[in-house]
Amino acid sequence: MSPLAYVVSLPVRFYRLVFSPWVGHGCRYNPTCSAYAMEALEKHGGIKGAWLTLRRIARCHPWGGSGIDNVPD
Repeated sequence: MSPLAYVVSLPVRFYRLVFSPWVGHGCRYNPTCSAYAMEALEKHGGIKGAWLTLRRIARCHPWGGSGIDNVPD
């Protein structure tokens, strides 16, 4: 993971540690948004990984889709 990707992943790691146990497991997509974010940051670096993560989070709403949504190559 690049240094920028590591810095961008810190809020995701904080969310997974602190808030995720309280929120529950009602994610619409597989993998979950936080797992998707970590994989996108590892594969694509800080800038593109953050962009892919923001796009994924924007799709996660009551009228959005669901199912398997893997990180693109």
